[in-house]
Amino acid sequence: MLIGAVIQTMEQEIPDRQALDRLLISTAHGEQEALAELYSRTRGAVYGMSLSILKNAHDAQDVTQDTFVRIWESAEQYKSSGSPMAWILTVARNLALMRLRQSSRIGGLTEEEWDAIPADAPAVTAEDRDILQTALATLKDAERQVVLLHAASGLKFREIAALLEMPVSTVLSKYHRAIQKMHAHLKGVETL
Repeated sequence: MLIGAVIQTMEQEIPDRQALDRLLISTAHGEQEALAELYSRTRGAVYGMSLSILKNAHDAQDVTQDTFVRIWESAEQYKSSGSPMAWILTVARNLALMRLRQSSRIGGLTEEEWDAIPADAPAVTAEDRDILQTALATLKDAERQVVLLHAASGLKFREIAALLEMPVSTVLSKYHRAIQKMHAHLKGVETL
């Protein structure tokens, strides 16, 4: 029950596609205010994507900043026919993978790194956030990425499949397996 409420709250805060589309087009025309608004609306999803790949809070923060610099520099390449969030997260993913190849750092998230995840959802209490983070920590990397991309970023499964370069059926199975693991974990927490 708790996980569903937290995910529902996160989904309510997902920036709408039309607004992001307009902001990207305005950014392409050199409007700094549009970039600032784009940053405000999407930084949590960009950070979550970066952190899920890099597993290092400092590197994820750097990649988040680099993502918006790259968006500023290449916004004119954005085509309005696709998903603006998928385009933004593709930029973040590519930069995170580049950083990962450069540093070759692979490891688990520390408590401090989980605490660095932005908490933009006002309806989510600190306790809810801790419980959700603990549940997410029980997942494999690919499962966590799929859950975060779907719940926090609002991407459809086919968009996630294209972003992560895997079949839609694989994305769906990872998502359902992850939700089952999280529910099982939360049931264990509730019975304690």
